[in-house]
Amino acid sequence: MSQNIKKGDLVQVITGASQARGGDKGKQGRVIDVLVAKNRVIVEGVNFVTKHVKVGQTQRGSKTGGIETTEAPIHVSNVALIDPETKKPTRVGFRTEQVTKDGVSKTVRVRYAKKSGKDL
Repeated sequence: MSQNIKKGDLVQVITGASQARGGDKGKQGRVIDVLVAKNRVIVEGVNFVTKHVKVGQTQRGSKTGGIETTEAPIHVSNVALIDPETKKPTRVGFRTEQVTKDGVSKTVRVRYAKKSGKDL
């Protein structure tokens, strides 16, 4: 996986079952975590799974456990970055720019949203 999607980016799910059929296609959310080794991202409000947690106690004595719903990872190829201007899914490009910091100029690669078409 390259540096296309990072933590905190706004992304949209572009594959899977539609929302009318109980899926997540078309949903937008912020990236909570990026699992680089597995090529997966965790998106806020997308791909909820039910997790049964064994009942236990914390050190303060309160009960833990029961049924929890959490976001599960989704493959990075199933999400697209949202163009901040058009609010539509778009592809990501890179360009080199000169950045001057403390009088030192260096060339860095900068992400930018490519021109988004009709609908991705």
